[in-house]
Amino acid sequence: MNVDTAHDRGSKSWLGLEEKVCVVTGAAGGIGAQIAISLAQAGAHVALLDHDSAACDLVAERIVQEGGKVLAIACDIADKASVTRAALASERELGRPDVLVNNAAITSRGPLLDLDIEQWNRVLSVNLTGALLCAQVFGKQMRARNGDSMIHIASIAASSPIPLGGAYSASKTALTMLARQLAVELADDRIRSNAVSPGLVRTPLSAHYYEDPAMLHARTQMVPSRRIAEPRDIADVVLFLASERSCYVNGQELLVDGALGRNIMALVPRPQ
Repeated sequence: MNVDTAHDRGSKSWLGLEEKVCVVTGAAGGIGAQIAISLAQAGAHVALLDHDSAACDLVAERIVQEGGKVLAIACDIADKASVTRAALASERELGRPDVLVNNAAITSRGPLLDLDIEQWNRVLSVNLTGALLCAQVFGKQMRARNGDSMIHIASIAASSPIPLGGAYSASKTALTMLARQLAVELADDRIRSNAVSPGLVRTPLSAHYYEDPAMLHARTQMVPSRRIAEPRDIADVVLFLASERSCYVNGQELLVDGALGRNIMALVPRPQ
């Protein structure tokens, strides 16, 4: 059964996201695009932020075709001025935000001892500093409202380092702590903050990993749920955290990996 069509779409009111204003960064493709589409399908009004304006427009076009309200904004989240302009445009067109999804991220591979410091800083500027800038700018718009939510897309790499992954694992580990710290500091503003850490997800960027049947089988066998996640699996968790159904979930990291992170001892070779 296709994961994207396996879920019940008939009860929007259970989530209570109708007409909520949701901001999604890195919304032009993969997990970010699915999060934006799912939020719109739940009745939310969605601001799409991405540096790739053409791809962002395509996602917005799909949402409009499905009857959703959306605004696509070209934005470099590592640039505070760009984020500020995006926030003003979003508030002007859609209203003050109820939900911020910090999803935008980049990678840069290489061994740490030889890694160019500019590459290191660029990954941190987007994956960590960019998330903070969005939290600062949109968070100030979210203040004095009840039940607002920030959701930060981290990674299983936050707890399991990726060899030759450059600054990626370090940035995602720091992002989970940023999510916790925001939960504490924004308590009086009634803004919750949580992190979602996906495991292996089939996206346009990772699709080539699964073109080889042997690679697909080997990776699938590592996951106790016995399948590779689709972006919809992550989006469903984000919708839960965006909604009042999760109103007492705060300062947490939700690992959405099919129990891959709990399977390490099963992968250790043992005598028969």
